[in-house]
Order: sequence, then structure tokens, then C-alpha cells
Amino acid sequence: MPEISYSKKNDQIECVRYKDWTKSYLPHTHTEHLTVGYMEEGSVCLVMNGVAEIYSAGDKFQIPPNVLHEIKTVDGQGYSMVVMCIKVDESECAGDYENAVARLNELRKSILENPENIYLIEEMAHDSCISPFHMIREFKKAFGLTPHQFQMQCKVRKAQKLLAERSASEVTYDAGFYDQSHMDRCFKKLVGLSPKEYKRAVKPASNNA
Repeated sequence: MPEISYSKKNDQIECVRYKDWTKSYLPHTHTEHLTVGYMEEGSVCLVMNGVAEIYSAGDKFQIPPNVLHEIKTVDGQGYSMVVMCIKVDESECAGDYENAVARLNELRKSILENPENIYLIEEMAHDSCISPFHMIREFKKAFGLTPHQFQMQCKVRKAQKLLAERSASEVTYDAGFYDQSHMDRCFKKLVGLSPKEYKRAVKPASNNA
């Protein structure tokens, strides 16, 4: 039976294990986290910045912080893998954005720190001192996602953290979603599980000693 489990070692490291998993994941990024994976069984197609590569049993892969990527099944077959997400210091990632405009970095930081806030594209553009179209294009060029996509991703990441100690209904508005169904759709699209399924899959901290 397909299974996914999460275990958090500490505030810096989270481990996710997929067993006989058959879900694919749309393009997304892992902000401030280095992702290291090991394939136990089956194969996956990892696409990073538009380049696809197949990883099979025994293979390892790494996904740098803030790099746009997606994971696809191969011929619809299941796969088993272990993925470790390791938080890195923001300064270690600075080299990836040497040519990014400083105000876009500030915009990204603002969204990351407060994803629950209502922040319209027009307001983002105003704060970045450029037109909405140009802002969206430059933001995606620098960070792999549009501002809206990045904000929705950050909302889901915040919901994941809050779900460790609270119910899905309590998390909905604090994570910035309109209602429960809105969070369910966005959460499942990114994580592959509903908030309630994710909460059941997260192992209590006491099990991680």
C-alpha cells in the first residue's frame, strides 16, 4: 500500500520517506533548503530548470535551494525513496542571486516571512518600483516561480508547520487561505496529500530520538 511519512530530526532537518508512491509533483522550489534524495525502489524523472533526468534504485540526487524542479513518475509506476531537507543559511545561497535586483530579494523575503498577508500583484509591483508585468517576469527569472506561485507555496509551507500542533480547520486562516477547501486544493496540489492526510503522516517528535 502506498505510504508517505515525515519525521523531523530538529529545526534544521526533515526526512520524508515515500513507499510505493505513485504521485507526481508539479514545478516548485524548496526555499532555503538543500534537498538530498536516495532512490530505494523504482524510478522517478527529476526535472530541474527544464532538464530531465531519470533516477532509479540506488541512485542519489541533490536539489539546491530555490531551484525550480518537479518530480514525475516513470510509466506510471510506483517508487520508493528517502528525501532529506536540510535548512541552509540564506547567505550560503546568495551566490545564486548575485545578479538579482535587490528589491526583488526584498519582495521575496517579505512574502516568505508573511505568506498569510494579502499582497496583491499591483502592490508587489509598486513596492518593487517596476510595472506588474516586468516584476512578474523578473521575479520568475530570478526565483523560478511567479510571485503568486511563490506566495501560494509559502502558504502551504506555513500550513505544514502549523499542522504539527493544530487541526486543519484552525490552520486555514492563519496560513492565509480563504477557506478550508481552498487550503485543501492548494495543499494537495503541492504536497500530494490533503492537510488531514499530511497530519496523520507526520511522526511525533518523540519518535525521532
